[in-house]
Amino acid sequence: MDKGGKETSARLRIILSMTIFGTIGLVRRGIPYSSAMIACMRGLIATLILLAVHRIRIMRGRTAGFDRGNLRRNMGLLLVSGAMIGFNWILLFEAYRYTTISVATVCYYMAPVFTMMISPIYLKEKITVRTIICTIVALAGIILVSGVVGPGSDSPQDLSDTHLKGVLFGLGAALLYSLVVNINKKIEGVGGMDRTIFQMGPACIAVLPYWLLTENFSAMRADATGIILLLVAGVVNTALAYALYFSGIEHVSAQSASILSYIDPVVAVVLSAVVLGESMTWTTALGIVLVIGGAFAGEVRFGRHRR
Repeated sequence: MDKGGKETSARLRIILSMTIFGTIGLVRRGIPYSSAMIACMRGLIATLILLAVHRIRIMRGRTAGFDRGNLRRNMGLLLVSGAMIGFNWILLFEAYRYTTISVATVCYYMAPVFTMMISPIYLKEKITVRTIICTIVALAGIILVSGVVGPGSDSPQDLSDTHLKGVLFGLGAALLYSLVVNINKKIEGVGGMDRTIFQMGPACIAVLPYWLLTENFSAMRADATGIILLLVAGVVNTALAYALYFSGIEHVSAQSASILSYIDPVVAVVLSAVVLGESMTWTTALGIVLVIGGAFAGEVRFGRHRR
């Protein structure tokens, strides 16, 4: 396959992975188990499958195996970021429980904005006018999404405790993920697949004690649909999606990958409206546009890549 064909195939894999990521809220809604259990099992299932895929790649000569030296040098950062990913999943799944999928998703997509805000402190990156403007735009959007201001803000539905709790859970998940992104920038010499395996394993281990301590096991009931969807969350929404993403990202630019990543929230918002019939006010819709637009503009430099 020529270079153009490889790039097209890689783009399609990334598009498919982002589409799968966009369905995780819908899958979570059908699982009657706690967010901690889902996060733990998601990490466990994905780690086992990705380890199997990695073994197959070694047997076929597509990879030389784990780079043990670089893994040892970065193990502390991998363990910390893996634990953050586990609790990031719990907060995101709780956001899906307490508010609409579209609102939870757009709150989660404050992560790039938080990353822009944190990077000058953690990575000593220069803060720019673009960063300030994009941050202000996204924050204005999140205020509209929360329902605190705007037409209909006095509605009990818009300002219910559960809705605001969902917004806060979504923002908490976004903040944790932004910390993971900043930590990952310090990890050097570890490939995407290796990094994912050595973060998802610790993610499962980190949330396991929390799950065991907070779960009401006496109230748990076997649910065939829930178990099937739990497997889907681990196999499809995590292992398959990450495998597709990392097999595609090797052949496209970081800029293209950033642009394609915004398929995820679009799919989530569309599915929440079409499948679940979730409605939204015009202020919520405007807030979604502002948050995604602000995050997108902060990551993409149109002028530099226009040609």
